[in-house]
Amino acid sequence: MKDMLSNIIIAVNDKLYVKNPETSELGKKIIEHSIILIDEIGFENFTFKKLGERIGSNESSIYRYFESKHKLLLYLSSWYWGWMEYRLVLATTNIHNPFEKLRKGIEIVTEKVEDDISTTHIDESILNRIIIVEFTKTLLTKEVDQENKEGFFLVYKRVINRLIEMISNVNPNYPFAKSLASSIVEGALHQHFLRNHLKTITNCNETISPTDFYLNLAENTLR
Repeated sequence: MKDMLSNIIIAVNDKLYVKNPETSELGKKIIEHSIILIDEIGFENFTFKKLGERIGSNESSIYRYFESKHKLLLYLSSWYWGWMEYRLVLATTNIHNPFEKLRKGIEIVTEKVEDDISTTHIDESILNRIIIVEFTKTLLTKEVDQENKEGFFLVYKRVINRLIEMISNVNPNYPFAKSLASSIVEGALHQHFLRNHLKTITNCNETISPTDFYLNLAENTLR
Protein backbone atom coordinates (compact mmCIF):
# COMPACT_ATOMS: atom_id res chain seq x y z
CA MET A 1 0.00 0.00 0.00
CA LYS A 2 2.79 2.42 0.87
CA ASP A 3 4.39 2.12 -2.57
CA MET A 4 1.03 2.80 -4.22
CA LEU A 5 0.25 5.76 -1.96
CA SER A 6 3.58 7.34 -2.82
CA ASN A 7 2.47 7.53 -6.47
CA ILE A 8 -0.88 9.22 -5.95
CA ILE A 9 -2.00 12.74 -5.16
CA ILE A 10 -4.93 13.30 -2.81
CA ALA A 11 -7.26 15.70 -4.61
CA VAL A 12 -8.60 18.60 -2.53
CA ASN A 13 -11.30 21.10 -3.57
CA ASP A 14 -9.41 24.01 -5.16
CA LYS A 15 -11.77 26.51 -3.52
CA LEU A 16 -10.15 25.72 -0.18
CA TYR A 17 -6.85 27.35 -1.04
CA VAL A 18 -5.53 30.43 -2.80
CA LYS A 19 -2.46 28.57 -4.04
CA ASN A 20 -2.13 24.80 -3.99
CA PRO A 21 0.32 24.05 -1.13
CA GLU A 22 1.41 20.83 -2.83
CA THR A 23 3.09 22.83 -5.59
CA SER A 24 5.93 24.33 -3.55
CA GLU A 25 8.29 23.53 -0.69
CA LEU A 26 6.88 26.43 1.34
CA GLY A 27 3.35 25.16 0.81
CA LYS A 28 4.31 21.69 1.99
CA LYS A 29 6.08 23.19 5.00
CA ILE A 30 2.89 25.13 5.83
CA ILE A 31 0.89 21.90 5.78
CA GLU A 32 3.46 19.89 7.72
CA HIS A 33 3.93 22.39 10.52
CA SER A 34 0.30 23.52 10.74
CA ILE A 35 -0.58 19.92 11.61
CA ILE A 36 2.11 19.78 14.29
CA LEU A 37 1.21 23.20 15.73
CA ILE A 38 -2.56 22.63 15.82
CA ASP A 39 -1.92 19.34 17.62
CA GLU A 40 0.32 21.09 20.15
CA ILE A 41 -1.78 24.17 21.00
CA GLY A 42 -5.28 23.47 19.64
CA PHE A 43 -7.13 25.13 16.79
CA GLU A 44 -8.48 27.99 18.91
CA ASN A 45 -4.96 29.12 19.85
CA PHE A 46 -3.52 28.49 16.40
CA THR A 47 -2.79 31.56 14.25
CA PHE A 48 -0.94 32.20 11.01
CA LYS A 49 1.41 34.48 12.95
CA LYS A 50 2.41 31.60 15.23
CA LEU A 51 2.76 29.29 12.23
CA GLY A 52 4.93 31.85 10.46
CA GLU A 53 7.21 32.07 13.49
CA ARG A 54 7.42 28.27 13.58
CA ILE A 55 8.48 27.93 9.95
CA GLY A 56 10.54 31.13 9.75
CA SER A 57 8.28 32.82 7.22
CA ASN A 58 6.18 35.96 7.10
CA GLU A 59 2.53 35.67 8.11
CA SER A 60 1.61 37.25 4.77
CA SER A 61 3.26 34.37 2.90
CA ILE A 62 0.80 31.93 4.51
CA TYR A 63 -2.13 34.06 3.38
CA ARG A 64 -0.91 33.55 -0.18
CA TYR A 65 -1.91 29.90 0.28
CA PHE A 66 -4.94 30.09 2.61
CA GLU A 67 -7.31 32.99 3.18
CA SER A 68 -8.13 31.91 6.76
CA LYS A 69 -7.31 29.27 9.34
CA HIS A 70 -10.85 27.90 8.86
CA LYS A 71 -10.05 27.20 5.21
CA LEU A 72 -6.79 25.58 6.28
CA LEU A 73 -8.65 23.27 8.68
CA LEU A 74 -11.12 22.42 5.92
CA TYR A 75 -8.17 21.63 3.65
CA LEU A 76 -6.55 19.35 6.23
CA SER A 77 -9.87 17.60 6.85
CA SER A 78 -10.54 17.13 3.15
CA TRP A 79 -7.05 15.74 2.61
CA TYR A 80 -7.54 13.34 5.53
CA TRP A 81 -10.86 12.00 4.22
CA GLY A 82 -9.41 11.69 0.72
CA TRP A 83 -6.55 9.63 2.12
CA MET A 84 -9.04 7.59 4.15
CA GLU A 85 -11.17 6.96 1.05
CA TYR A 86 -8.15 5.73 -0.87
CA ARG A 87 -7.25 3.32 1.92
CA LEU A 88 -10.87 2.16 2.14
CA VAL A 89 -11.09 1.40 -1.58
CA LEU A 90 -7.70 -0.27 -1.71
CA ALA A 91 -8.40 -2.49 1.31
CA THR A 92 -11.85 -3.69 0.20
CA THR A 93 -11.65 -3.97 -3.61
CA ASN A 94 -10.82 -7.69 -3.74
CA ILE A 95 -13.12 -8.80 -0.91
CA HIS A 96 -16.23 -10.44 -2.34
CA ASN A 97 -18.04 -11.59 0.81
CA PRO A 98 -20.35 -8.64 1.70
CA PHE A 99 -19.97 -8.91 5.46
CA GLU A 100 -16.21 -9.40 5.34
CA LYS A 101 -16.01 -6.36 3.09
CA LEU A 102 -18.06 -4.36 5.58
CA ARG A 103 -15.90 -5.56 8.45
CA LYS A 104 -12.77 -4.39 6.65
CA GLY A 105 -14.44 -1.08 5.82
CA ILE A 106 -15.37 -0.51 9.46
CA GLU A 107 -11.84 -1.38 10.55
CA ILE A 108 -10.35 1.19 8.16
CA VAL A 109 -12.57 4.10 9.23
CA THR A 110 -12.51 3.37 12.98
CA GLU A 111 -9.03 2.07 13.79
CA LYS A 112 -6.16 4.03 15.30
CA VAL A 113 -4.21 5.65 12.49
CA GLU A 114 -0.47 5.14 12.09
CA ASP A 115 1.79 7.49 10.13
CA ASP A 116 2.31 6.58 6.50
CA ILE A 117 5.96 7.30 5.78
CA SER A 118 5.32 7.59 2.03
CA THR A 119 3.65 10.98 2.59
CA THR A 120 6.75 12.72 3.88
CA HIS A 121 5.29 16.12 4.80
CA ILE A 122 2.11 14.82 6.44
CA ASP A 123 2.06 12.74 9.61
CA GLU A 124 -1.29 10.97 9.41
CA SER A 125 -1.20 9.83 13.03
CA ILE A 126 -0.99 13.47 14.18
CA LEU A 127 -3.56 14.55 11.60
CA ASN A 128 -5.89 11.85 12.92
CA ARG A 129 -5.61 13.36 16.41
CA ILE A 130 -6.60 16.71 14.93
CA ILE A 131 -9.59 15.20 13.13
CA ILE A 132 -10.73 13.52 16.37
CA VAL A 133 -10.64 16.81 18.29
CA GLU A 134 -11.25 19.48 15.67
CA PHE A 135 -13.26 18.04 12.75
CA THR A 136 -16.64 19.09 14.13
CA LYS A 137 -15.44 22.70 13.99
CA THR A 138 -15.54 22.46 10.20
CA LEU A 139 -19.22 21.43 10.33
CA LEU A 140 -20.72 23.36 13.25
CA THR A 141 -20.67 26.81 11.66
CA LYS A 142 -23.28 29.18 10.26
CA GLU A 143 -21.69 28.73 6.83
CA VAL A 144 -22.05 24.94 6.72
CA ASP A 145 -24.90 24.90 4.18
CA GLN A 146 -23.09 27.20 1.76
CA GLU A 147 -19.82 25.34 2.23
CA ASN A 148 -21.64 22.07 1.59
CA LYS A 149 -22.96 23.54 -1.70
CA GLU A 150 -19.39 24.50 -2.55
CA GLY A 151 -18.44 20.82 -2.18
CA PHE A 152 -16.16 21.23 0.83
CA PHE A 153 -17.51 18.07 2.48
CA LEU A 154 -17.82 15.98 -0.66
CA VAL A 155 -14.95 13.61 0.15
CA TYR A 156 -16.17 13.11 3.72
CA LYS A 157 -19.62 12.21 2.36
CA ARG A 158 -18.06 9.85 -0.21
CA VAL A 159 -16.41 7.87 2.58
CA ILE A 160 -19.78 7.52 4.32
CA ASN A 161 -21.54 6.63 1.05
CA ARG A 162 -19.06 3.82 0.43
CA LEU A 163 -19.92 2.46 3.86
CA ILE A 164 -23.64 2.85 3.12
CA GLU A 165 -23.21 0.69 0.02
CA MET A 166 -21.39 -1.99 2.02
CA ILE A 167 -24.15 -2.02 4.67
CA SER A 168 -26.85 -2.29 2.00
CA ASN A 169 -25.03 -5.20 0.37
CA VAL A 170 -25.04 -7.04 3.69
CA ASN A 171 -28.72 -6.39 4.42
CA PRO A 172 -30.69 -4.68 1.61
CA ASN A 173 -33.77 -4.57 3.85
CA TYR A 174 -32.14 -2.60 6.64
CA PRO A 175 -33.89 0.82 6.54
CA PHE A 176 -31.28 2.93 8.31
CA ALA A 177 -28.10 2.32 6.31
CA LYS A 178 -27.28 6.03 5.99
CA SER A 179 -27.71 6.71 9.69
CA LEU A 180 -25.69 3.65 10.64
CA ALA A 181 -22.85 4.53 8.27
CA SER A 182 -22.60 8.16 9.38
CA SER A 183 -22.85 7.07 13.02
CA ILE A 184 -19.93 4.68 12.55
CA VAL A 185 -17.68 7.27 10.90
CA GLU A 186 -18.54 10.19 13.18
CA GLY A 187 -19.07 8.05 16.28
CA ALA A 188 -15.64 6.46 15.99
CA LEU A 189 -14.03 9.90 16.26
CA HIS A 190 -16.12 10.60 19.35
CA GLN A 191 -15.27 7.25 20.96
CA HIS A 192 -11.55 7.87 20.39
CA PHE A 193 -12.00 11.27 22.04
CA LEU A 194 -13.83 9.78 25.02
CA ARG A 195 -11.22 7.05 25.42
CA ASN A 196 -8.50 9.70 25.56
CA HIS A 197 -10.24 12.32 27.71
CA LEU A 198 -13.53 11.20 29.33
CA LYS A 199 -12.76 7.58 30.10
CA THR A 200 -15.65 6.97 32.53
CA ILE A 201 -18.38 7.30 29.87
CA THR A 202 -17.07 4.84 27.29
CA ASN A 203 -16.28 1.13 27.30
CA CYS A 204 -13.37 1.79 24.95
CA ASN A 205 -10.00 1.54 26.65
CA GLU A 206 -6.55 0.05 26.13
CA THR A 207 -7.99 -3.38 25.34
CA ILE A 208 -11.36 -2.49 23.77
CA SER A 209 -11.13 -0.26 20.71
CA PRO A 210 -13.82 1.78 18.92
CA THR A 211 -13.36 -0.73 16.10
CA ASP A 212 -14.43 -3.57 18.43
CA PHE A 213 -17.54 -1.63 19.41
CA TYR A 214 -18.64 -0.77 15.87
CA LEU A 215 -17.96 -4.26 14.53
CA ASN A 216 -20.15 -5.64 17.31
CA LEU A 217 -22.81 -3.00 16.62
CA ALA A 218 -22.90 -3.72 12.89
CA GLU A 219 -22.99 -7.49 13.32
CA ASN A 220 -25.85 -7.38 15.82
CA THR A 221 -27.76 -4.73 13.89
CA LEU A 222 -27.56 -6.33 10.45
CA ARG A 223 -27.85 -10.01 11.28
